[in-house]
Amino acid sequence: MTESLTVRDNRTGQEYDVPITDGTIRAADLGKIKTDDETPGLAVYDPGFVNTASCRSSVTYIDGDKGILEYRGYPIEQLAEHSSFLEVAYLLIHGHLPSEEEHDAWVHEITYHTFVHENVKTFMQGFRYDAHPMGMLMASTGALSTFYPESRDISDEQNRHMQMVRMIAKMPTLGAWAFRHAQGKPYVYPDNDLSYTGNFLSMLFKMSESKFEADPRLVKALDTLFILHADHEQNCSTNAVRSVGSSQVDPYSAVAAGVGALYGPLHGGANEAVLRMLKRIGSKENIPAFIEGVKAGNERLMGFGHRVYKNFDPRATIIKKACDDVFEVTGVNPLLEIAKELEKIALEDEYFVKRKLYPNVDFYSGLIYEAFQFPPEMFTVLFAIGRTPGWLAQWSELVTDKEQKIARPKQIYTGDRTLQFTPASQRWA
Repeated sequence: MTESLTVRDNRTGQEYDVPITDGTIRAADLGKIKTDDETPGLAVYDPGFVNTASCRSSVTYIDGDKGILEYRGYPIEQLAEHSSFLEVAYLLIHGHLPSEEEHDAWVHEITYHTFVHENVKTFMQGFRYDAHPMGMLMASTGALSTFYPESRDISDEQNRHMQMVRMIAKMPTLGAWAFRHAQGKPYVYPDNDLSYTGNFLSMLFKMSESKFEADPRLVKALDTLFILHADHEQNCSTNAVRSVGSSQVDPYSAVAAGVGALYGPLHGGANEAVLRMLKRIGSKENIPAFIEGVKAGNERLMGFGHRVYKNFDPRATIIKKACDDVFEVTGVNPLLEIAKELEKIALEDEYFVKRKLYPNVDFYSGLIYEAFQFPPEMFTVLFAIGRTPGWLAQWSELVTDKEQKIARPKQIYTGDRTLQFTPASQRWA
């Protein structure tokens, strides 16, 4: 039996039978509901697309009420514990876990393409000394389209594959160079003897030593963070990639749009806000007063709650464990004790429990990044590197989806109509 929704239009008294598929109705079916043939049909008004599905996707599944996150059907907990970032990137883009042969070929391809054209180096050196790393990453990502003009042929499957390999491979190089640029240090070229994440850390922190190899615990922790950020369904930046990509532009330009969206403080800046909050609290003794301030509306509790997760954020538990490994190497950040105590009190307080305010992925990630000695402006760059495979998987899915059209939302016009123009000679007389 086909599921449907019966809608009665009280303006006309007419009833409409609207099919329900996968828990949704098509906006075009609502468009058939109109008072007469001369007036437009009904449309959906949904700022922020809070309850509007823009696509069908098999990349990421989220159940916010149950705290479930899956990439291609695999629970994030299992991937974070047993997989590597590049294996997860392969899974997201290809839709299945790689065989040993596929994995080795994939890793080789990514490793081989980590270098960028020397002109990219010149391009990045042209930024001001105090340029924000995310601005540099956004610009240099978009600039890659001029180095690979063939990327505009998105109908060719092999060509699409090559551009996705290049982008995953080069994002750490661009991110690391943006970091070095801000510090006034020379850019470090990729070391293809190292792993993906190990190479990234080398490009970030190598100085005069002939070979830089980070502590394996730090490499694993950062690799895990990349996995946790690899995709998150139709968030702001992914929607930006899909929206711009719907014009059939090259993937570098589409991903640059995603970086731009992530640049905004409402999307990528939450972990930096958590650090500012912890530093403002100052000590465990000040937490009760801070909690009362939150309840009174005078303070904001950052890193708790999530627009999607109405229960706990499954990534937060994983990140909390990663903290232990990182601090074994770097020493414990004094803010960690404040964070743990704040979490403990908030999870036991009826005010927060009733509102289902649980720690999210940003609550502990900022502490880890700070332990690596990353400045706050680099946090979103790390986010973008991890999110790149997800953006590309969503872009690739969009390109091959025959139902997709160029993005062109409706609007509700609220301005004046049919005004009579008065020439300047009369207006200014």
